[in-house]
Amino acid sequence: MPRSVSDRRTHEPGGRTINSPQTVSPRRQYSKVDIDALAQRYRTWGRWGPDDEAGSLNLITPEKVAAAAALVRTGRAFSLAIPLDRNGPMPARTARVNPQHVMFKHGGDLLADWENAQHGMQSTDDGVYMPLQCATQWDAFCHVFYDGQTYNGHGPEAVTSQGAAHNSIAQVADRVVGRGVLLDFPRFYGVDWLEPEDAIQDVDVEACARAQGVEIGEGDLVLVRTGHMRRRREEGEEHWGDYAAGPAPGLGVSSVDYLLPRGVAAVASDTWGLESVPSESLPEVKFALHVVLLVNAGVLIGEIWDLEELAADCAADGVYEFFLTAQPLTVTGAVGTPLNPIAIK
Repeated sequence: MPRSVSDRRTHEPGGRTINSPQTVSPRRQYSKVDIDALAQRYRTWGRWGPDDEAGSLNLITPEKVAAAAALVRTGRAFSLAIPLDRNGPMPARTARVNPQHVMFKHGGDLLADWENAQHGMQSTDDGVYMPLQCATQWDAFCHVFYDGQTYNGHGPEAVTSQGAAHNSIAQVADRVVGRGVLLDFPRFYGVDWLEPEDAIQDVDVEACARAQGVEIGEGDLVLVRTGHMRRRREEGEEHWGDYAAGPAPGLGVSSVDYLLPRGVAAVASDTWGLESVPSESLPEVKFALHVVLLVNAGVLIGEIWDLEELAADCAADGVYEFFLTAQPLTVTGAVGTPLNPIAIK
């Protein structure tokens, strides 16, 4: 059932006043037939040639990057990454463990040989073990297959034990930079955060963008704040809970009917799966938005982004667009990547 938020308003110092809608839109239900139709409607296979591995990132032209750079007015920069450490959101029961930072050489080693170490230059050294999708990250197109295919028609043979031969995230290592747009749904609705399973529909995306005075356009990198990360942090010492595996708010399937006709290049969120969990297409299709965006439209999906500081600043000055650089690591054959996205206003 939709939740009433009455006529509550979000007031931010120095920013605009956003009149909130009366309700959070209800969830919808989709069959496999529905998802297949959406996938075909927004499929871009072959649009940029049979060998293309950049998908809708092709819409970020040099001219658009230059225009995005002109959005920098104050020089304020915001890291959108969570820390890479053992206190991350990954549950212990999965292969996606939290990053394990280890020291190969530290101050104790120097002290153990202090007679020699106290003279001249010395050094420390360290390393990290981490699954590539255990923190703030991009999904590569080849992360998901649907009915045996991934972006541009490649089959499972494209990803071997050595990694991805096609659609690796390393193929777009210099392509994910341009105009960023934030959609701040908790402030729009006048709540601290959305509830698990809330599904942001096409009409919600349109209304939020209009209320924030921002227009989503071709090549944009769209950031969706649900407040889910903030909620977990405020719930105490074991703040992550089931953040990385449980129900979550997020985009509903219909959101693609607003975003994709406008030619967005990537969509990222502060949740572990971008879309509303459980998916509106269960039980027939698991993670429908991954099927439509990654496999068919060639739109990158970003997950576990920390949008809190950026959102507060956008609310304060009423400016929800910025220059965003979110380049993947060049891990050969990788199907995902950690990153430190930087928004500059």
